[in-house]
Amino acid sequence: MANDGGSTEVSSHPGTIGAVHERLYFRQLLSGRDFAVADQMAQQMVNFVYLIGDRETREAIIVDPAYNVGDLLGVLDADDMNLVGALVTHHHADHVGGSFMGHGVEGVHELLEARAVPIHVHRDEAFSVEKTSRVDAAELISHDSGDVVEVGEIPIQILHTPGHTPGSQCFLVDGLLVSGDTLFLEGCGRTDLPGSDPDAMYDSLQRLMSLPDDVVVLPGHKYSTASVATLSAVREINYVFKPKSREQWLAAFG
Repeated sequence: MANDGGSTEVSSHPGTIGAVHERLYFRQLLSGRDFAVADQMAQQMVNFVYLIGDRETREAIIVDPAYNVGDLLGVLDADDMNLVGALVTHHHADHVGGSFMGHGVEGVHELLEARAVPIHVHRDEAFSVEKTSRVDAAELISHDSGDVVEVGEIPIQILHTPGHTPGSQCFLVDGLLVSGDTLFLEGCGRTDLPGSDPDAMYDSLQRLMSLPDDVVVLPGHKYSTASVATLSAVREINYVFKPKSREQWLAAFG
Protein backbone atom coordinates (compact mmCIF):
# COMPACT_ATOMS: atom_id res chain seq x y z
CA MET A 1 0.00 0.00 0.00
CA ALA A 2 2.85 2.42 0.74
CA ASN A 3 5.92 3.19 -1.29
CA ASP A 4 8.27 5.63 0.41
CA GLY A 5 10.47 5.88 -2.67
CA GLY A 6 7.88 7.76 -4.70
CA SER A 7 4.26 8.83 -4.85
CA THR A 8 1.85 6.41 -3.25
CA GLU A 9 -1.34 5.11 -4.82
CA VAL A 10 -3.58 3.91 -2.01
CA SER A 11 -6.35 1.36 -2.37
CA SER A 12 -9.52 1.31 -0.31
CA HIS A 13 -9.36 -1.10 2.58
CA PRO A 14 -11.72 -4.10 2.52
CA GLY A 15 -14.09 -4.46 5.41
CA THR A 16 -14.13 -0.80 6.44
CA ILE A 17 -16.66 2.00 6.12
CA GLY A 18 -18.72 1.87 2.93
CA ALA A 19 -18.39 -0.38 -0.07
CA VAL A 20 -15.02 -1.00 -1.65
CA HIS A 21 -14.86 1.17 -4.75
CA GLU A 22 -12.78 -0.31 -7.53
CA ARG A 23 -13.39 2.98 -9.30
CA LEU A 24 -11.74 4.98 -6.48
CA TYR A 25 -8.74 7.02 -7.62
CA PHE A 26 -6.51 7.95 -4.68
CA ARG A 27 -2.93 9.23 -4.65
CA GLN A 28 -0.71 10.46 -1.84
CA LEU A 29 1.96 12.96 -2.96
CA LEU A 30 4.84 14.22 -0.80
CA SER A 31 6.04 17.81 -1.20
CA GLY A 32 9.68 18.15 -2.13
CA ARG A 33 9.79 14.60 -3.46
CA ASP A 34 6.79 13.94 -5.72
CA PHE A 35 6.17 17.59 -6.61
CA ALA A 36 7.84 20.96 -5.93
CA VAL A 37 11.13 19.05 -5.88
CA ALA A 38 13.28 22.20 -6.10
CA ASP A 39 11.41 24.03 -3.33
CA GLN A 40 13.42 23.94 -0.10
CA MET A 41 10.39 24.94 1.98
CA ALA A 42 8.39 22.08 0.46
CA GLN A 43 11.24 19.69 1.28
CA GLN A 44 11.44 20.95 4.85
CA MET A 45 7.71 20.88 5.59
CA VAL A 46 7.07 17.42 4.05
CA ASN A 47 3.39 18.08 3.37
CA PHE A 48 1.19 15.40 1.92
CA VAL A 49 -1.25 16.38 -0.82
CA TYR A 50 -3.99 13.94 -1.80
CA LEU A 51 -5.77 13.37 -5.10
CA ILE A 52 -9.17 11.69 -4.82
CA GLY A 53 -11.43 10.86 -7.71
CA ASP A 54 -13.64 8.55 -9.74
CA ARG A 55 -11.81 6.48 -12.36
CA GLU A 56 -14.94 6.08 -14.47
CA THR A 57 -16.04 9.72 -14.65
CA ARG A 58 -12.39 10.92 -14.64
CA GLU A 59 -13.24 13.58 -12.03
CA ALA A 60 -10.93 14.39 -9.11
CA ILE A 61 -10.30 16.82 -6.29
CA ILE A 62 -7.09 17.95 -4.58
CA VAL A 63 -6.76 17.99 -0.80
CA ASP A 64 -4.62 20.91 0.47
CA PRO A 65 -2.99 22.10 -2.78
CA ALA A 66 0.21 23.97 -1.93
CA TYR A 67 3.79 24.72 -3.05
CA ASN A 68 3.58 23.99 -6.79
CA VAL A 69 0.08 23.94 -8.20
CA GLY A 70 1.34 23.33 -11.73
CA ASP A 71 3.04 20.11 -10.68
CA LEU A 72 -0.14 18.86 -9.01
CA LEU A 73 -2.27 19.65 -12.03
CA GLY A 74 0.34 17.91 -14.15
CA VAL A 75 -0.10 14.70 -12.16
CA LEU A 76 -3.86 14.84 -12.74
CA ASP A 77 -3.38 15.55 -16.43
CA ALA A 78 -0.96 12.64 -16.78
CA ASP A 79 -3.53 10.38 -15.12
CA ASP A 80 -6.26 11.69 -17.45
CA MET A 81 -8.24 13.09 -14.52
CA ASN A 82 -10.23 16.34 -14.59
CA LEU A 83 -10.09 18.66 -11.58
CA VAL A 84 -13.53 19.52 -10.18
CA GLY A 85 -12.64 21.01 -6.79
CA ALA A 86 -10.36 21.19 -3.78
CA LEU A 87 -10.80 20.16 -0.15
CA VAL A 88 -9.07 22.11 2.62
CA THR A 89 -8.19 20.54 5.98
CA HIS A 90 -7.37 23.91 7.60
CA HIS A 91 -6.20 27.42 6.82
CA HIS A 92 -2.45 27.33 7.51
CA ALA A 93 -0.39 28.56 4.58
CA ASP A 94 1.57 25.33 4.17
CA HIS A 95 -1.77 23.73 3.24
CA VAL A 96 -3.59 26.48 1.30
CA GLY A 97 -0.84 28.89 0.27
CA GLY A 98 0.00 32.40 1.37
CA SER A 99 2.78 33.93 3.45
CA PHE A 100 4.64 31.35 5.52
CA MET A 101 7.73 32.12 7.63
CA GLY A 102 8.64 34.97 5.30
CA HIS A 103 8.16 32.92 2.15
CA GLY A 104 5.35 33.01 -0.38
CA VAL A 105 3.68 29.65 -0.88
CA GLU A 106 1.48 28.81 -3.86
CA GLY A 107 -1.94 27.46 -3.00
CA VAL A 108 -5.64 27.76 -3.71
CA HIS A 109 -5.23 31.28 -5.11
CA GLU A 110 -2.97 29.99 -7.87
CA LEU A 111 -5.15 26.92 -8.33
CA LEU A 112 -8.17 29.12 -9.03
CA GLU A 113 -6.15 31.13 -11.54
CA ALA A 114 -5.49 27.89 -13.42
CA ARG A 115 -8.84 26.11 -12.92
CA ALA A 116 -12.13 27.69 -11.77
CA VAL A 117 -13.27 25.07 -9.24
CA PRO A 118 -15.02 25.25 -5.85
CA ILE A 119 -12.90 25.19 -2.69
CA HIS A 120 -14.54 23.19 0.12
CA VAL A 121 -13.82 24.40 3.67
CA HIS A 122 -15.39 23.98 7.08
CA ARG A 123 -17.74 26.79 8.04
CA ASP A 124 -15.56 27.80 11.00
CA GLU A 125 -12.50 28.06 8.76
CA ALA A 126 -13.88 29.98 5.79
CA PHE A 127 -12.81 33.47 6.88
CA SER A 128 -9.31 32.29 7.79
CA VAL A 129 -8.86 30.49 4.45
CA GLU A 130 -10.05 33.60 2.64
CA LYS A 131 -7.57 35.77 4.55
CA THR A 132 -4.58 33.41 4.40
CA SER A 133 -4.83 32.38 0.76
CA ARG A 134 -6.19 35.66 -0.68
CA VAL A 135 -9.29 34.17 -2.29
CA ASP A 136 -12.79 35.63 -2.42
CA ALA A 137 -15.48 34.28 -0.13
CA ALA A 138 -17.64 33.55 -3.20
CA GLU A 139 -15.09 30.93 -4.28
CA LEU A 140 -15.45 28.95 -1.05
CA ILE A 141 -18.14 26.41 -0.18
CA SER A 142 -18.66 26.12 3.59
CA HIS A 143 -19.52 22.78 5.18
CA ASP A 144 -20.59 21.30 8.49
CA SER A 145 -19.48 18.03 10.01
CA GLY A 146 -21.25 15.10 8.40
CA ASP A 147 -21.60 16.77 5.02
CA VAL A 148 -20.67 14.66 2.00
CA VAL A 149 -18.81 15.93 -1.05
CA GLU A 150 -19.31 13.69 -4.08
CA VAL A 151 -16.65 13.35 -6.76
CA GLY A 152 -18.31 11.44 -9.54
CA GLU A 153 -19.83 8.49 -7.68
CA ILE A 154 -17.26 8.65 -4.85
CA PRO A 155 -18.65 10.08 -1.56
CA ILE A 156 -16.23 11.89 0.75
CA GLN A 157 -17.53 12.44 4.28
CA ILE A 158 -16.43 15.52 6.21
CA LEU A 159 -15.53 15.20 9.90
CA HIS A 160 -15.10 18.42 11.90
CA THR A 161 -12.05 17.95 14.13
CA PRO A 162 -11.21 21.27 15.84
CA GLY A 163 -8.18 21.65 18.06
CA HIS A 164 -5.27 22.53 15.78
CA THR A 165 -7.51 25.23 14.29
CA PRO A 166 -11.22 25.97 14.93
CA GLY A 167 -12.34 24.61 11.57
CA SER A 168 -9.94 21.73 11.03
CA GLN A 169 -11.61 18.89 9.19
CA CYS A 170 -10.76 15.33 8.15
CA PHE A 171 -12.06 13.42 5.14
CA LEU A 172 -13.29 9.83 5.17
CA VAL A 173 -13.56 7.97 1.88
CA ASP A 174 -14.10 4.23 1.73
CA GLY A 175 -12.06 3.34 4.80
CA LEU A 176 -9.35 5.92 4.12
CA LEU A 177 -9.02 8.82 6.59
CA VAL A 178 -7.25 11.96 5.36
CA SER A 179 -6.48 13.42 8.77
CA GLY A 180 -4.70 16.69 7.93
CA ASP A 181 -2.92 18.17 10.94
CA THR A 182 -5.41 16.74 13.42
CA LEU A 183 -3.72 13.34 13.64
CA PHE A 184 -0.29 12.20 12.52
CA LEU A 185 0.95 8.64 12.71
CA GLU A 186 3.12 9.84 15.58
CA GLY A 187 1.74 12.91 17.36
CA CYS A 188 -1.00 15.40 16.55
CA GLY A 189 -1.24 19.00 15.38
CA ARG A 190 0.09 21.76 17.62
CA THR A 191 -2.34 23.22 20.14
CA ASP A 192 -0.26 26.25 21.18
CA LEU A 193 -0.97 28.37 18.09
CA PRO A 194 -3.51 31.22 17.75
CA GLY A 195 -6.95 29.61 17.47
CA SER A 196 -5.77 26.26 18.82
CA ASP A 197 -7.68 24.53 21.61
CA PRO A 198 -6.16 21.57 23.54
CA ASP A 199 -9.53 20.62 25.02
CA ALA A 200 -11.16 20.51 21.58
CA MET A 201 -8.21 18.50 20.25
CA TYR A 202 -8.77 15.86 22.91
CA ASP A 203 -12.40 15.50 21.82
CA SER A 204 -11.43 15.33 18.14
CA LEU A 205 -8.83 12.62 18.74
CA GLN A 206 -11.33 10.59 20.73
CA ARG A 207 -13.82 10.93 17.89
CA LEU A 208 -11.29 9.63 15.37
CA MET A 209 -10.40 6.75 17.67
CA SER A 210 -14.05 5.67 17.61
CA LEU A 211 -13.74 4.78 13.92
CA PRO A 212 -13.14 1.13 12.95
CA ASP A 213 -9.65 -0.23 13.68
CA ASP A 214 -8.88 -0.99 10.04
CA VAL A 215 -9.50 2.54 8.79
CA VAL A 216 -6.26 3.72 7.15
CA VAL A 217 -4.82 7.00 8.45
CA LEU A 218 -3.24 9.34 5.89
CA PRO A 219 -1.77 12.40 7.65
CA GLY A 220 -1.06 15.95 6.50
CA HIS A 221 2.73 15.65 7.01
CA LYS A 222 5.32 12.88 6.85
CA TYR A 223 6.49 13.13 10.45
CA SER A 224 7.22 9.42 10.72
CA THR A 225 9.03 6.73 8.75
CA ALA A 226 5.78 5.26 7.46
CA SER A 227 3.40 7.25 5.28
CA VAL A 228 0.20 5.39 6.21
CA ALA A 229 -0.98 3.12 9.02
CA THR A 230 -4.19 1.57 10.26
CA LEU A 231 -6.01 3.30 13.08
CA SER A 232 -5.33 0.33 15.37
CA ALA A 233 -1.59 0.68 14.72
CA VAL A 234 -1.70 4.44 15.31
CA ARG A 235 -3.52 3.87 18.60
CA GLU A 236 -0.71 1.54 19.71
CA ILE A 237 2.30 3.66 18.67
CA ASN A 238 1.09 7.25 19.01
CA TYR A 239 2.01 8.86 22.31
CA VAL A 240 -1.01 11.21 22.21
CA PHE A 241 -3.19 8.22 23.11
CA LYS A 242 -1.16 7.20 26.18
CA PRO A 243 -3.05 9.44 28.66
CA LYS A 244 -6.10 7.62 30.04
CA SER A 245 -8.30 10.65 30.73
CA ARG A 246 -8.97 14.21 29.57
CA GLU A 247 -7.22 15.53 32.69
CA GLN A 248 -4.09 13.48 31.98
CA TRP A 249 -4.12 14.53 28.33
CA LEU A 250 -4.44 18.23 29.16
CA ALA A 251 -1.70 17.97 31.75
CA ALA A 252 0.62 16.52 29.11
CA PHE A 253 -0.43 18.47 26.01
CA GLY A 254 -2.41 21.48 27.21
